[in-house]
Amino acid sequence: MANDLTGKTAFITGAAHGQGKATALALAAEGVHIAAFDIARALTYPGYTLGNEDELQQLQHSCEALGVKCLTFTGDVRDDAAISRAVNEVHSAWGRIDILFNNAGICAYGITHEMPEEEWDAMIDINLKGAWMVGRRIIPLMIAQQSGVIINNSSIAGLRGMNRLSHYAASKWGLTGLTKSWAIELAPYNIRAISIHPTGVNTPMNDGLAALEGATPQEIAERSAGNLIDVPWVETSDVANAVVFLVSDKARYVTGSSFVLDAGLLTR
Repeated sequence: MANDLTGKTAFITGAAHGQGKATALALAAEGVHIAAFDIARALTYPGYTLGNEDELQQLQHSCEALGVKCLTFTGDVRDDAAISRAVNEVHSAWGRIDILFNNAGICAYGITHEMPEEEWDAMIDINLKGAWMVGRRIIPLMIAQQSGVIINNSSIAGLRGMNRLSHYAASKWGLTGLTKSWAIELAPYNIRAISIHPTGVNTPMNDGLAALEGATPQEIAERSAGNLIDVPWVETSDVANAVVFLVSDKARYVTGSSFVLDAGLLTR
């Protein structure tokens, strides 16, 4: 269906599954060409299953079946060389990057004074520094083309404190501040920056966190969510629909905002 997104290009991190995959497919359905970037391998920390190369390839096939182009890249958002290679290849192939969805992230539990330094560093480096590292390679392209939209995937944890998740909350609060600062810096170039703040989302990460706790995802959701609307979590499609709206011209004056998708949790 023709719309204001047809023919645009999106660079999505953490694209192999979960929110990244759902958003890639939703944008592809709107005619957006997709550059899918994912680490596509296991990490010792946080220890649950991450995306893999097979999922990246399946995403590529699904996007192409929707009539758009899709490039896939395996890489770590902490690795500037990998980021630069991917961004340069996308720009060489398509000539522009219109949308950046900084979605790559991890989550794990830990008491502040008990967690090892390397766990703190991994959380901050992937969730916060990684978004900055990808952004600093794509922003110059957006400045040159005098347009673009950046969506940083924060969390309700980017707007409140979280028990046993201080490092996660710190990383997500950091994304909130980074977004507002980018909005100020980039407005003269017609580039918008928005953070999104979902409550718990029904993703493989949600399942992985539950396994680490020796609980079911439903049990974790029931004890931690506190949503006003009686659902344990929102779906990846809810996040994807929000991103599609925010990057479209329907949201053309939305920038610097914290878009909350929390089933009413933060109202409490």
